[in-house]
Amino acid sequence: MPIFGFGAVGLVLLALWIFCIVDVTTTDESDCRNLPKLGWLLIVLLLPEIGSIVWLVAGRPRTVTTSAYRSAPSRFPEYERPGRHVATDPAADEEFLRQCRERAEQQRRAAKRQRPAEDEG
Repeated sequence: MPIFGFGAVGLVLLALWIFCIVDVTTTDESDCRNLPKLGWLLIVLLLPEIGSIVWLVAGRPRTVTTSAYRSAPSRFPEYERPGRHVATDPAADEEFLRQCRERAEQQRRAAKRQRPAEDEG
């Protein structure tokens, strides 16, 4: 194997090691799998090649949830709330809206009854 080949492999391993160090440090503690974050950092630092591969296979979060992606605020966070109800039945939706209208009308009538009493007092 030519000398250039060894240098290229070394550069690839160095880049992998640096990537894994940055990835471990930016990953949230709760997202690390199988070990605490400090344990993964020590493994990657002390065993560069093997530790980096083990981090990618067994420690890295399955989904990308690093703080860099979490920091982008949504313009409408109420739509991202877990368990948000989405209407699927138009008849139930109409019934709900009818109940809302009736309740609003009851509240308007109650407010009108209270206003004359407040004006007298």
